[in-house]
Amino acid sequence: MRRNYYSVRTGKHPTGGKIDLPALQKLTLAVYQQFEHKDYFQEAFGFECVDAGYIEGAVGHDIEAFIFHQLRKDDLWPIPGNIKRFSEDDIFDVIELLYDKISLPVSGEYHAWNDCGFHYDTFDKPAGQSKFREEINEILNEYAEGYQLQNNGEITTLPPQGLQDLETAPFPPGDEGAIQRRVQVAIDKFRRRGITPEERRDAVRDLADVLEYLRPKAKTVLNSKDENDLFNLVNNFGIRHHNKKQKTDYDTSIWLSWMYYYFLGTIHAVTRLIQKRDG
Repeated sequence: MRRNYYSVRTGKHPTGGKIDLPALQKLTLAVYQQFEHKDYFQEAFGFECVDAGYIEGAVGHDIEAFIFHQLRKDDLWPIPGNIKRFSEDDIFDVIELLYDKISLPVSGEYHAWNDCGFHYDTFDKPAGQSKFREEINEILNEYAEGYQLQNNGEITTLPPQGLQDLETAPFPPGDEGAIQRRVQVAIDKFRRRGITPEERRDAVRDLADVLEYLRPKAKTVLNSKDENDLFNLVNNFGIRHHNKKQKTDYDTSIWLSWMYYYFLGTIHAVTRLIQKRDG
């Protein structure tokens, strides 16, 4: 990870180390050109050969038309000539598309004539995507309130400082796959950029449903008072069921975030207590 230098550490940097849209444009272009120079987009976008001319890649001969078909936007390709006009949405769209199409070049033939370069025929997509995520996330993390490119190729907001581990902590070995999948769906939903309050409530409800599913096993590792306190919160804050006794007049922008991390942490704690009981 890149360390913070003097002015950021001491709070004297005018932006606090954060980057704005022009800086995001500049740095995203640098990352794209770095990988393009190393032939990470050769499989998708093709390459120029001194003998054969343009050799098309997997997306076909007309890359601009391909990008328009995928993103329904004009004037995005070529990236170097257009990126200074990109909006935030444009940049995020292009980053997600590049993630889908990048691949690590593995093997091929070197065309020596006029130092043409390598013509690859074997690629490793997961390895290329991993390297791309590592580079681009260093930039996205520092843009505005902070973003990250996930393994599934979607850009989401960053969790608050100090709470990231709750979303990335692995579940115990042998934990039911259905629980892991449902928790991950809730995390992806909650972190989605531009999420509405109702969608955020829906993500919290997903975690509450996981806790309800775990309740029979939770009774075996929690005393009755702890179990009652836990599910009093789950069922009495207008998240899962709706009745007149439920509390619904809370500030959703604050309390939904609190319930999300509370439920997420409780799921991890309960699954680990169950694992400990089962040896």
